[in-house]
Amino acid sequence: MSGKSAVRTEDKQTLSSSEWLLEAMTRPEAADTRKIFRVQHPDLEGMFGTQKIGLEHHSFNDLTNHLGTIEEQARNIRRAEFEKKSDPQTRTPFQKDLMHLYNSVVRYHQIKNTLGPEGSRDFAREVDVFQQTIEPAVTALRQMNVGEEYDQSDIKLLAAFHKRYTNVSMYAYAMIVPPQTSEPRDGWKNIGASLMETILTHEVHPAVTNITAIYSAYAQNEPEQFNQALANYKVWLQSNNLLSEMKKGRQEFLFNRVEFFYKSIIIYVAALLLAGVYWINRSEALRKSGYLLLILAFVIQTIGLAFRMYLEDRPPVTNLYSSAIFVGWGSVFLGIILERIFRDGIGTFAAANVGFITLIIAHHLSLSGDTMEMLRAVLDTNFWLATHVVVITIGYSAMFLAGLLAIVYIFRGFFTKALAAETGKSLSRMVYGIICFAALFSFVGTILGGIWADQSWGRFWGWDPKENGALLIVIWCAIILHARWGKLVNDRQLMALAVFGNVITSFSWFGVNMLGIGLHSYGFMDAAFFWLSLFISSQMLIIAVALLPAKMWKSFGNGGQTSQPSAPPDKPTEASAV
Repeated sequence: MSGKSAVRTEDKQTLSSSEWLLEAMTRPEAADTRKIFRVQHPDLEGMFGTQKIGLEHHSFNDLTNHLGTIEEQARNIRRAEFEKKSDPQTRTPFQKDLMHLYNSVVRYHQIKNTLGPEGSRDFAREVDVFQQTIEPAVTALRQMNVGEEYDQSDIKLLAAFHKRYTNVSMYAYAMIVPPQTSEPRDGWKNIGASLMETILTHEVHPAVTNITAIYSAYAQNEPEQFNQALANYKVWLQSNNLLSEMKKGRQEFLFNRVEFFYKSIIIYVAALLLAGVYWINRSEALRKSGYLLLILAFVIQTIGLAFRMYLEDRPPVTNLYSSAIFVGWGSVFLGIILERIFRDGIGTFAAANVGFITLIIAHHLSLSGDTMEMLRAVLDTNFWLATHVVVITIGYSAMFLAGLLAIVYIFRGFFTKALAAETGKSLSRMVYGIICFAALFSFVGTILGGIWADQSWGRFWGWDPKENGALLIVIWCAIILHARWGKLVNDRQLMALAVFGNVITSFSWFGVNMLGIGLHSYGFMDAAFFWLSLFISSQMLIIAVALLPAKMWKSFGNGGQTSQPSAPPDKPTEASAV
């Protein structure tokens, strides 16, 4: 709702996300005072009677008197979009902020009804009364049907419970009631749906009994009863062959607690700084230290990536979030190889840059929801996720690394006198080699994608935006390679072409998802449009710098290397087949 991982209370205390979640589900009156709802637009602030400008956070209590207005305006926006009178992609900033607030309020309401009806202080006692009511109410209904005298109060009470738990079944956010031994393993239900079934079976699900005991103990601040109820539930789970689910839950908790990718971000920054300082004082100790830190960050990221794969039982790339992690991982791997070969700090600097940036992108993508969500049906195949998606994503990794190496060349050559002839030639060879690698993987990945499309949709190629984006990468790699082999470009121009590869790759990776059309638009995010536009603009500016006359470059204007074309390789590599 607010994009934060912790909540600050009015008395300056901090609640972790887990503490806040449990509070929202069991003590909603306290949760309603937490300022968790983000509001940015001044006109939306004006609805609450304030004139503040900028990012503000409000509690649910602050919004209570305005919920009707918020809901009405949100419905008007959705109605207009449903009737094709407006387009979700053309929402005004006010409408975007309003819809974000409305969706956050809905999600908050769902969370508050996850463990039970909102505001039930002793849910365990309530469920006990509910179970005791079922038999007399059913008997009364039978008596009513045959014309005998019956107790109407039992029927009314059961009807009230039915209405209450129907609402819970519609709003409860998570399916927390596990299947019993005789039920399918994927037959999890939310607590409202399980209680509705109790009317038919006359028996409350044992898991519900345990969950309601946990709910009531926490709501009433009874730690001993809470721990005992938790222990009882654990025993029941073990006795019903749910150990694997318990183990997976503990492992996912550990994964989130360790924060592998956050730790990698910090170490990538350290490696980046050491590589940068190395270029200033040429200390071999700094270069080696940066390289070792890069490897350490890579190992931690690899462990995190493998852990995610284990938890999901999927290949590494399943959505935009995981693709950002994997793109960075692939670039760092290639950067480590480059640094091992050239030993000049450039591989470390470039790899740490890409690793850091892609993990930051992944972090912001994670704020939009579950990073391990269920896959669309067409994507629900481990074979193609492990072949086409992984191979094409490795192509993205290589293109971005080549582009960043080119940026290093341009910045060092234009703004400093540090681009010596040997360094320039090394960078040129790096960029050329990485683009060969990118061409091969992009081409193979695109072919594999066509085969998958033929199996899924009955055609190899349909000029879908995502398919076109992949083809653009292949074509651009081919253009770069043939321009170099034909001596049509010099080193500076090669770098400009490589930087434009960043533009094409970012469009293929993110841009086509923002079009909102085509069979591949699985990760649509209009919020990223600004950042994508900013990134593309920055790359175009760098290209413009690269194409300035050599005499304007500090490294070339002081007797440095010339801008003559590098000699092409004696024979084409495998990538020339593209």
